[in-house]
Amino acid sequence: MEEIISAIATPRGKGGVAIIRISGEGSLLLAQKMFRPHGGTPVTEFEPYKMYPGQIDGGTFTDYGLCVYFKAPRSYTGEDIVEFQCHGGESIARGILKQTFRLGARSATKGEFTKRAFLNGKLSLASAEGVADMINGESEAEVKAGYLLYSEKLTKKVKELQDRLTYLLAGIDVSVDYPEEDIEEQHVDELKIGLKELALDLDGLLATYKTGKKIKTGVTVAICGKPNTGKSSLLNRMLGYEKAIVSSIAGTTRDAVEGVIEIHGVKFNLYDTAGVRESGDKIESIGIERAEAIVKSADVVVFVADSTRELDEEDGRVLALTSGKPLIKIMNKIDISKDETPTDADVRTSAVTGAGMERLKELLYEKSMGERSEDVAFLVEERHYDALVRAKERLRSAIRACGIEPLDLIGIDVKGAWDCLGEITGETATETIINEIFEKFCVGK
Repeated sequence: MEEIISAIATPRGKGGVAIIRISGEGSLLLAQKMFRPHGGTPVTEFEPYKMYPGQIDGGTFTDYGLCVYFKAPRSYTGEDIVEFQCHGGESIARGILKQTFRLGARSATKGEFTKRAFLNGKLSLASAEGVADMINGESEAEVKAGYLLYSEKLTKKVKELQDRLTYLLAGIDVSVDYPEEDIEEQHVDELKIGLKELALDLDGLLATYKTGKKIKTGVTVAICGKPNTGKSSLLNRMLGYEKAIVSSIAGTTRDAVEGVIEIHGVKFNLYDTAGVRESGDKIESIGIERAEAIVKSADVVVFVADSTRELDEEDGRVLALTSGKPLIKIMNKIDISKDETPTDADVRTSAVTGAGMERLKELLYEKSMGERSEDVAFLVEERHYDALVRAKERLRSAIRACGIEPLDLIGIDVKGAWDCLGEITGETATETIINEIFEKFCVGK
């Protein structure tokens, strides 16, 4: 019998409500010893999924709150769960929690409620990671990606791939078990076609990691250009507050100044870099070297030029650094420019008036994320990406072996690919992997 576990499920500190969650066989009987319902209905006769008001025993005090019972297996963990909702003072919540310990519960470990849900088949391992991503998400896009993971979008796709591998393995077994039927040569051709189709589907799924990683960590944007083109003013305008020092003196920005904004829910990490030019100033030179390094590592580069001046060799030097990078060319300071001649700039801006700012944000999103999609399961976890890469390697090995190696040896690689995919769903994940995942959770979830 599983032990009864208990934890405070709400954040620490003062608040309107605190929740104490109890899970495991016997949770309802434990609640019976702590809760006196208003109106006299015995706790053991509680209707599941219905809130009951009443008195909660905190050992040395009593609070008036709510109690709800979730009956197994229709609960988050798949076990009986009882939740107390009390007034949100730390002392009240801790006192009620301690009373659950006195009556036989033990303290839940990090993520133990969700771990029990996984072990009881209520959700896949990938879905559990989605829960953690939603909790830890720092942007709207991270929360959405976490929810898609939690709602089994990725798991469903991976299981479809596993089902196709299972079908191919069954064909291999038939050919190996009945060699007298002389069907091996025909089956090898069909097997090779099936494996190639699977490898292409894996490529499609792996390709989403580039976008998924940006959703998880944010898009790195390098704002670059020669000195005095208005890069710092542009950063301040985008952030909506004064982050970078602005001056008419060339070389004011000596090191990268960063700030964060959200565009369509995605986090963009903006870096205002030192103006790139030839400089005899040792400190400024170091700043320029760092600017060049940031440009090389950025997901998107914003090149800023001064619309009141002609482009020169220094502008060309900066543009040369951006080679191969998604690039947005800006002609800045249009509020003081008299030249209306069309240029090859992507957008004309003014950090003073805000002109062009919305268009710039749209371009940043388009250059880094492509078309928006609300219902695509991106790969956001490095663990999933690694498992898919290894699955693809096993498929490639099997494809190369077709027509050369015996089918039973090819089957080893096909089964290896199935096992790699099973690490995502949790079917073949090791205990170490499982424990590491649930260590990311807070106590109470």
